[in-house]
Amino acid sequence: MKTNSGNFFEDFRLGQTLFHATPRTLTGGDAALYTALYGSRFALQSADTFAKTLGYDRAPLDELLVFHTVFGKTVPDISLNAVANLGYAEGRFLKPVYPGATLSAVSEVVGLKENSNRQTGVVYVRTEGFDETGDKVLSYVRWVMVRKRDPNAPVAEALVPKLAVAVDPARMPVPPGTHFEPFDVAASGSPHLWDDYAIGEKIDHVDGVTVEEAEHMMATRLYQNTARVHFNQFAEAKGRFGRRLIYGGHVISLARAISFNGLGNAVTIAAINGGRHVNPLFAGDTVFAWSQVLEKQQAAGRTDCGLLRLRLVATKNLSCAEYPDKNAEGQFPDDVILDFDYWAIMPRRV
Repeated sequence: MKTNSGNFFEDFRLGQTLFHATPRTLTGGDAALYTALYGSRFALQSADTFAKTLGYDRAPLDELLVFHTVFGKTVPDISLNAVANLGYAEGRFLKPVYPGATLSAVSEVVGLKENSNRQTGVVYVRTEGFDETGDKVLSYVRWVMVRKRDPNAPVAEALVPKLAVAVDPARMPVPPGTHFEPFDVAASGSPHLWDDYAIGEKIDHVDGVTVEEAEHMMATRLYQNTARVHFNQFAEAKGRFGRRLIYGGHVISLARAISFNGLGNAVTIAAINGGRHVNPLFAGDTVFAWSQVLEKQQAAGRTDCGLLRLRLVATKNLSCAEYPDKNAEGQFPDDVILDFDYWAIMPRRV
């Protein structure tokens, strides 16, 4: 048997280490295609000239392009037989990544729990992404529901890891050598800096974007994500939804790009505190987004920038002006597709 059918739930063991194929060199072409797919307009990732004024070597790759690329490496080993990717926690972006970097990924199984139906189980992994120098550029935990090959197969002992509600701001250093004093708000497209946002404030990002079948499949191929639920209509026609699912990372990137209108100076993602793909998204649906400021923190040892903890919510076919948030029981309506909690770095007034 020379082909890979992927791991099923009973194949995983606590402490298991998975070295993922294949290393991937990201180029300016990848950055251009990422922009074409999502239309992100954040100045730091858009212009070398802008980035250099802030102390970067040049425009770094979008953090989410790095995240999706590392994530895609893990799919053949972790989620090829997944029912759904359930959530994220403890994500940290540790180093700017520039075009020309080669990324690789390693994961450790940190939790397992068989579901009561014995058809599936939840696998928790901590994944780390490295560049060609061996430096760690990204670390995160995700959990995914994976099918069993045999419902009666014995499984490893259950353990659900205890994960931090939010990444400690002290563990999110601003990239060394950067300085945000000369930040040009005219070039960035927004006059609003860290000082202008209030805890509890909600921002409707207004714009809606319809997802097309071709673009989400192109995006998933860009990340070399081989999950069948995104590609194989022949198989998915017989599945739970009767059609292919949009990759959840596509939703995150689309919502982040939409958030530029209102958060244009949230120039870089420092950490992912948590995230849930609440309901499925399909081609033809229109995505809207809004954000809420959950916390504000000083950046360690810095007076030129601060940290905003943001909750990013994406909906489908429902503008955020109409969206009522969770009900009294804490449940989301079917129109919500993403609830994403992250830290962003934003320049301060100096």
